[in-house]
Amino acid sequence: MLYLKTLIIVVQLLSALGVIGLVLLQHGKGADMGAAFGSGASGSLFGATGSANFLSRTTAVLAALFFVTTLALTYLGAYRVKPSAGVLGAAVTAPVAVSAPAAGSAPVAASPAAPASPASVPATGVPK
Repeated sequence: MLYLKTLIIVVQLLSALGVIGLVLLQHGKGADMGAAFGSGASGSLFGATGSANFLSRTTAVLAALFFVTTLALTYLGAYRVKPSAGVLGAAVTAPVAVSAPAAGSAPVAASPAAPASPASVPATGVPK
């Protein structure tokens, strides 16, 4: 699970950096960063409007990848393992081991049990 989270974080980081870079490269209204790298030139590799379409589509794909990785990290971060329930729906607990007295020790006489408090004793004669 740790490797999966690490892989998703790396993909998210790379997509975020890609979105930032592609937004800066896109041609705006004025002479911006995109014009410095030649994205506004008509004789570019993608044609007159091809670079704008390519950069826009690549930005959209990277933004969608960023959103998917964010949702995956949210799901993995909120995932908690729940204890399994038994047949009756109650959580299964392990039986408690009772240790036997050590050999050579004298047996202890059982003391009389203390009377239960009235609050813990169910009332007799009260209808349920």
